Amino acid sequence: MKPNKHLKQPASKVSGLAFYFYYPLLFIILLWAVFLLGHVFHLHMIHWGIYPRKFSGLKGILSGLFVHAGFKHIFNNTLTLFVLMTFLFYHYRRVAWQILSLGIFFTGFLTWTIGRPSYHVGASGLVYLLLSFLFFSGLFSHYYRLIAVSLIIVFLYGGLVWYLFPLVPTISWEGHLSGFVTGLLLAILYRRKIQTFVPKNTVKMYPEDDLFLKYFDEEGNFIEKTEENSQKNES
Repeated sequence: MKPNKHLKQPASKVSGLAFYFYYPLLFIILLWAVFLLGHVFHLHMIHWGIYPRKFSGLKGILSGLFVHAGFKHIFNNTLTLFVLMTFLFYHYRRVAWQILSLGIFFTGFLTWTIGRPSYHVGASGLVYLLLSFLFFSGLFSHYYRLIAVSLIIVFLYGGLVWYLFPLVPTISWEGHLSGFVTGLLLAILYRRKIQTFVPKNTVKMYPEDDLFLKYFDEEGNFIEKTEENSQKNES
């Protein structure tokens, strides 16, 4: 699968296909390193989470991402984060860092604003930020490849929408909702910029010069591919 050349940035130190996996994998490694450090040395890191409407709780906007309540909590976030971050860097490379930095800040700040008086920890808010941004950006782009990403998001993670509501008392639905709203707002804010990345006048699922389509005429009838026909088509 070749990356869309229209969404590329200038070459970086990490080039080729490895680039799209490098930063997501690095983030996951850091996530697990912090978790295992706290688990092995019995560190009480819950206080590094977001505590709503307390000035001291603002530090959790960044640090709270790396604090998880247990193995199940971090395990549930790991694969989803890796997949979504890879999608982000692959399809939205030019704005990926902006989306992450702005998204993390506003997701955390909104959680700090509307959350219950308790510590909110984990990277679930980031998960919902990426889900929302990738889904809505694909729809707003009107470009079939990005729309396909939106459909993949629905197929793989559509069930997560239920956790936007206070159904489970131990889950920070406020963090989920904050991430989802932030992702939607960023998709709206960046929609014009993203539309400048995609190829113009690209409306067909397959390009006209596709080898497969050369075996059919304009009415969809099969044409035997011979040298004589090829010369006629090219003339």
